[in-house]
Amino acid sequence: MLKAGKALKVSIYVSEGSKHHGVPVYSSILDFLFYRGVSGATVLKGVAGFGADHHMHSAGIVEISDHMPLKIEFIETPEKVNEILGKLEELAGTGMIDVQETTIAKPAQVSKPKQAIPPEHLRMEGKAKMMRIYIGESDRWKGKPLYQALVEAMRANDIAGVTVYRGILGYGAHRRVHKDTALHLSRDCSIMLSAVDSEEKLRALLPLVDQMVEEGLVVFSDVDIIKYSYRAQDVRLPELRANMPL
Repeated sequence: MLKAGKALKVSIYVSEGSKHHGVPVYSSILDFLFYRGVSGATVLKGVAGFGADHHMHSAGIVEISDHMPLKIEFIETPEKVNEILGKLEELAGTGMIDVQETTIAKPAQVSKPKQAIPPEHLRMEGKAKMMRIYIGESDRWKGKPLYQALVEAMRANDIAGVTVYRGILGYGAHRRVHKDTALHLSRDCSIMLSAVDSEEKLRALLPLVDQMVEEGLVVFSDVDIIKYSYRAQDVRLPELRANMPL
């Protein structure tokens, strides 16, 4: 593992289409660095450039060139770099290798795997409100489907959860029947959004819903919440219950 202090930064410049024994050069170099214990390496792809042949290469939208410049970069101790430099020169072929002195201010840390904690089965109960919003599938708000906008609005306002249901048969205030058939998919089927949270939070959302829903139906119902879930054993139940929207 690298330590803070002096080190060498190695940059290897090759072409994306270059091969070494039938394998892309950048892939061969990356494998070599990995299995020689180099601390880390990154492959960067250019979008335009030219090399020793002085031919300009660029990546277009229609055709992606396989001759784009690539840079493989890594930082290691001088001892490690001197040990592997000869093989890197062989792998790079006609490419260029640049070695620069650098200083590691903060070395990367290896993340420690979290210890698995067996889950605990919890059962939570309480009172809440359910808000149902009935709209048409073709309804829109500011250029996007209204049901999608409503879900985004509820999420932004910290509503505990919402589910969108698409009707397969129904009619509304205009008494027109909308249905899905095997040969025809209606684009104006009924949509129902069902959200559950505290009455206070749902009522606070109503002014926004009024602005967004030009034609639809909003209903409230009392619900009893019985929730079964799994939580890690170190979760503090009083704090968990205090944060429940019930």
